[in-house]
Amino acid sequence: MKSTRKSIGSTPSESLIRVKHSKVHGQGVFATRKILAGTQIIEYEGKRITDKQADKRFGLDPDNPHHTFFFSLESGKLIDGGDHGNDARWINHACDPNCEAKEEKGRVFIHALNDIRRGDELCYDYGLVIDMRMTKKLKAAYECRCGSANCRGTMLASKKKSGATKKKM
Repeated sequence: MKSTRKSIGSTPSESLIRVKHSKVHGQGVFATRKILAGTQIIEYEGKRITDKQADKRFGLDPDNPHHTFFFSLESGKLIDGGDHGNDARWINHACDPNCEAKEEKGRVFIHALNDIRRGDELCYDYGLVIDMRMTKKLKAAYECRCGSANCRGTMLASKKKSGATKKKM
């Protein structure tokens, strides 16, 4: 059976995306032309690390101690997009996303959930999983700024997504 999956490379010359300032948060990733639903846009790259290594790296930025580029894998390892990562690390969170992250054989790819117009910011639901009790203070530390009508106010995974394997903070 022939695959119909569309794929875009992770190198800038092959890319349909560019990084620029985002109204949501800091840097963001934007479509340079229309991206069709189902398109594999970019791989989330970075150094593979253990939980122990992530714990040592967490909170190193005193101005933004909860911000990392960690992405949890089913194997228990993490990808640190801040260490040898690519433009995928700048894709922001949204509660009503136009992309999703899929793990395939230990690699993470960002796919378009629907058609994305030229100039639109790419986003996916981080579904952050925290090993602490969810409190108002913790939710505030991971405040969502997506502005969606469906915004849950935090980037933390909802109770419905307890099995999420998204970014880990």
